[in-house]
Amino acid sequence: MRLGTALSTDFQIALNWQSVVDVFTTVQPYFPIAIAGTIVWLLWLYRVILSARAKPIESDFRSTTSLVVPSYHEDPDILMRCLQTWREQGPDEIIIVLDLIDTEAYDRIIALGDPRVTPVLFHHVGKRSALGAGIRRAQGEILFLTDSDTSWTPGLLENAQKPFADPLVGGVSTQQNVYQRRTSVWRRVADWLVNLRYYNYVPAMGAAGAVAIISGRTAVYRRSAVMPVLENLENEFFLGRRCISGDDGRLTWLVLASGYKTVHQSSAKALSMFPDTFSAFVKQRVRWSRNSYRTYFTAIAKGWLWKVPFVTKVTVMQIILTPVTMGLTVGYLAFSRIDGTALGIGATLAWVLLSRGVRGFSHLKRNPGDIFILPVVAFVVIFISLPIKVFALITMNKQGWLTRHADRIGGDGQTASSLVSEAAYAAGPADEGVPSDEAVTPAGRHGALPPAPVSPPVGVPVAASTADVQPATAQHVPAQPVAAQPVPAQPVAAQTAPVAQEVTA
Repeated sequence: MRLGTALSTDFQIALNWQSVVDVFTTVQPYFPIAIAGTIVWLLWLYRVILSARAKPIESDFRSTTSLVVPSYHEDPDILMRCLQTWREQGPDEIIIVLDLIDTEAYDRIIALGDPRVTPVLFHHVGKRSALGAGIRRAQGEILFLTDSDTSWTPGLLENAQKPFADPLVGGVSTQQNVYQRRTSVWRRVADWLVNLRYYNYVPAMGAAGAVAIISGRTAVYRRSAVMPVLENLENEFFLGRRCISGDDGRLTWLVLASGYKTVHQSSAKALSMFPDTFSAFVKQRVRWSRNSYRTYFTAIAKGWLWKVPFVTKVTVMQIILTPVTMGLTVGYLAFSRIDGTALGIGATLAWVLLSRGVRGFSHLKRNPGDIFILPVVAFVVIFISLPIKVFALITMNKQGWLTRHADRIGGDGQTASSLVSEAAYAAGPADEGVPSDEAVTPAGRHGALPPAPVSPPVGVPVAASTADVQPATAQHVPAQPVAAQPVPAQPVAAQTAPVAQEVTA
């Protein structure tokens, strides 16, 4: 009897062990992707938690401010709408560097009669040359570098200055969203991706003091951190070719390499124009990907990347390796796991949508209606991660803006005609968690402009340059005095700030 019981027990143990072996054999092929997936998800969760813990920086710091706006063939209606939002916040001076043929915008700015606003006609040799021309004219201690199609929500000027109470802070990133996001599915997709960046990634890097790229849509810098490296910004060469775009990443890393911190201020919010067509959306992503590769490969080659905190290192490396990791994942699923049956294909699609939905939580909780474009977003993420990034990697030294043209006013898919009236947009459903577009419409919706003299400025400078691509520092004519001089910059804790080094690049 005992012998029979023992044999029965042994048989059950063997059977159970065989079941374990069978399960292991079944799941073993999934181990490689499971391990890689676990690492990726843990890194994502790590940054999400750090970002959630980051809070807006508060201080009483205020200083003199200069707003520099490079504007290349911008739609005048868009430029003037954005200019209204900048003026309302009262910077000490606004310098708008227009291309030589942008005379309509020049005349409309002059007609405002605001001595704080100086339009400069300048031969653009890329955005960097225009930035250099404007920065050299600026007198404020704090520089706001803003795109010509980016508007500000109330409080941006004040809140973006607060981090500079720390003399080690050289640059500040601002919170950003898409202007009139509901006017195009591609703007809604772009806003989704922007929200993920500014809720799940940038705050984590900012809390560590090393935002990898301060977006040029509205970037804020300490002037004393920028001036020593300005020529290196204007005259960057990558593998022997002069760089045209990618100015924001370049300046960010020049400031980091000088010993300053770059932080994020979530309470300083801006709204930018984004393309409303798929072709322009793709062009923009190709340009951004090329810029990222050049910026990050330079940071690696110069040794700058190894000096920043871990969260910034891992973010940069993950961006660089995105086409590799996504390619391996898609290839593994396509050639090893999908068996061609409806069940197999359905399970794979469900996994893709579920994972993208989980990662999009920070956007969906603010815009729950966007759950219906989840399949489009999932497709776009894969499309960006593979064909776009692979193409950008191969062609990363091909220079150009792609969405701006010498013979056309306005960016591709970003003209005023692609928008709806403010009244019509305001009548639509609210954009949850996104600064209301009412906050950036002309005066009257949230207060009048600060008083300004009615007499137009005199002696507005017109910069001269040659058409040849010369070093940017050789193209600028010294600025002439305007009717109202900016307030002289005040010293800001200079005794404890890092000494900006001449960065060899």
